[in-house]
Amino acid sequence: MLAKDLMVPLAEYLRPEMTLREAAVVLRSAAEGERKIGVKGLPVLDQKGKMVGFLSIGDLLKAVFPPYMRLMNIGKFSWGTMAEDMARKVADRRVGEVMTTEIVTVPEDAPLMVCIDLMLRRGVKRLPVVAGWGWVVGILYEQDVFEALCDVMLSMSGEKLG
Repeated sequence: MLAKDLMVPLAEYLRPEMTLREAAVVLRSAAEGERKIGVKGLPVLDQKGKMVGFLSIGDLLKAVFPPYMRLMNIGKFSWGTMAEDMARKVADRRVGEVMTTEIVTVPEDAPLMVCIDLMLRRGVKRLPVVAGWGWVVGILYEQDVFEALCDVMLSMSGEKLG
């Protein structure tokens, strides 16, 4: 199996100039293949369609909960609406300010074992899949890799799949 066999074709993406508010709308409404459940992250493409970053739910949470706050004991001075207030304050920040720029990608012809290795070593749950010319053509999700491996295991025992 290769990355292109399991990837979900890229249908949605973000732009660096979008606000986090706009990105939240896209993330919540995007489809993961045929599943219309929203997604946990999307590639960020520049005007020419080249990937310049990746924005995940974790990046949004880090924007709301900045690094300097991690050094404190939040329980000592937190108030009930603190998270909501912080979310309102960062809503107009640009995707390009908070996206992850150290991007882990995989070529579309990468064997599944290479994909798993990258996911585990780099601690990512989504791998943008790039074609030979370097453009993002899809996303390989950890869940889809898991499902494919389970299908192989279950087919060995003769159990019904799905």
